[in-house]
Amino acid sequence: MGEFVLGMAGATGAPYAIRTLEGLIEAGHDVSAVISDAGRQVLKIEMDTTLSGDPEADAADLLDLANVEGPGRLTVFTINDYEASIASGSHPTDGMAVVPCSMGTLARIANGISSNLLERAADVTLKERRKLILVPREMPLGLIHLRNMVTLTEAGAEIIPPSPGFYKRPESVQDLVDSVAGRILDRLGVESSFLKRWTGAEEME
Repeated sequence: MGEFVLGMAGATGAPYAIRTLEGLIEAGHDVSAVISDAGRQVLKIEMDTTLSGDPEADAADLLDLANVEGPGRLTVFTINDYEASIASGSHPTDGMAVVPCSMGTLARIANGISSNLLERAADVTLKERRKLILVPREMPLGLIHLRNMVTLTEAGAEIIPPSPGFYKRPESVQDLVDSVAGRILDRLGVESSFLKRWTGAEEME
């Protein structure tokens, strides 16, 4: 199967990242993950998970959190590992998603500032004309935020705000998370078991 890069920055929305990870691994894709320091803090706050900083241990903890064993594989890189495969455009991947994406991370990617491996991997994804999906979480959006999103869209990235749909009448927080994660996976070209597609109003009758 393929290989995708999953970045996690320091914005609220860790459950979206974990569900996206689950979908990729469950579909048989390999995942190269890189988490910012702030992203690790968000994981601790929102999902009561403390990562040790050891890549192998972190991979095991993330897979346990996602409650998935395979068939895809997960590799975790530290935030400043510039020798990582995903730091080079010569390493082929099928795309990258930054879930969630802080506005600081979004701004640096928009302006080609690679201050860590997450941002470098996103820069590589753009320059190699691969699919880059950013899931920014902020409200309200300021003019600078909006302009950075326009810059990224013009450069070929896709902006997917974590805005769950209610037309399927969600019954739980997990349903809302699935609505967003399912769309992220859909835009990456990955089928997931939890994306509920709209088939018409008659299904609600």
